[in-house]
Amino acid sequence: MLLRSILHAAAIIIALPVIAATLGDDGLHKADWMRETFKDLREDLDEANAEGKRLMVIIEQRGCIYCTKMHEEVFPVPEVAAALNDNFFVVQINMFGDVEVTDFDGTTLPEKEMVQRWNALFTPTLMFFPKQVTPDQNAAEAAVAVMPGAFGRWTTLNLLNWINEEGYLGDESFQRYHARIILEQGITE
Repeated sequence: MLLRSILHAAAIIIALPVIAATLGDDGLHKADWMRETFKDLREDLDEANAEGKRLMVIIEQRGCIYCTKMHEEVFPVPEVAAALNDNFFVVQINMFGDVEVTDFDGTTLPEKEMVQRWNALFTPTLMFFPKQVTPDQNAAEAAVAVMPGAFGRWTTLNLLNWINEEGYLGDESFQRYHARIILEQGITE
């Protein structure tokens, strides 16, 4: 009887639809850890620093299956969601959007033109920035790391941690850091 109940419960859980990430009017995924800003990266960096967080820009587009994968399978993982909430000030950019973005160097362009300026070709693309950016740099020049495309939860989590720990300032590349953490924690998936 207990086995039958367990199997019945498992069948119900398997039959439940995947919970879709919330989509905004622009067709992009929306998450609680994203910030609605005026998209002036200089102001966003100042605000991130004031909150003790790291500035991250996420570039996405309507209908992006890889964005959906990240929003449904990776970002909701409790450790990843906590890292994003606790440590990052996230600004979303629409790869084909018309909202004006002001870059670190003062250049103002619509999102779609700014994305081209940064040579971002894939969605999602996550761009991470240092605590200080000189006024002559654009975002592509200032980024300490860029993650183009969808990755699994461990790669994403380890990248968030490496950025938050300022690993890019040390001698251990992200790939070595990631391999070390995977080995130390005995992660097999």
